[in-house]
Amino acid sequence: MQDFAQWSLDAIREEGGCFSWLEEQRFDWTTTTSQALEQILSGKTIILITDEKRKWLETYILDFLNSSQLDRPLLPIISIDSLYKHYNSVNGGEMLDVVEDMISLAHKEDYFFWYIGKGEDKRADLAKRKDTSYFWIFDEEYLNAFHLKSYDKLLDIKLLQLYRLFNASLNAAMFGEVDVSS
Repeated sequence: MQDFAQWSLDAIREEGGCFSWLEEQRFDWTTTTSQALEQILSGKTIILITDEKRKWLETYILDFLNSSQLDRPLLPIISIDSLYKHYNSVNGGEMLDVVEDMISLAHKEDYFFWYIGKGEDKRADLAKRKDTSYFWIFDEEYLNAFHLKSYDKLLDIKLLQLYRLFNASLNAAMFGEVDVSS
């Protein structure tokens, strides 16, 4: 079984020049993604949260992560908006506690947040409360997060490339090709 860091480097290099930007950030990628993959393999539900500008990516991930064309087990993934339709109206403090309590009642501690978007966005607040959250975060240095720039002209392309690598990483982890344990 191959080490995840080496596997990621090989996968990035196989994609060629269009993924070269990711080779420079591969250490952030492998650290954060291996933790997320471990949680998925242990059966935790993914609660996906994006900022408003990345709603298109949320839809894309929800549509394709469990595509019928994939030859792997289905994964439990839901959006925060499907859990609480009024999530946009949550403004910190007590209301975040209430939402988190509702999620804990429904999923025990068998879930983690996957946040994609600007770090300063209030939709990130719930994910930032849990150490187990997985972040693709923009314009903010955040511990155990994969960092991107929201003003990058190629941001949407990079997000799709990240998802492609994430999906390949997930397959490799599920089928025992790589070791993602920390």
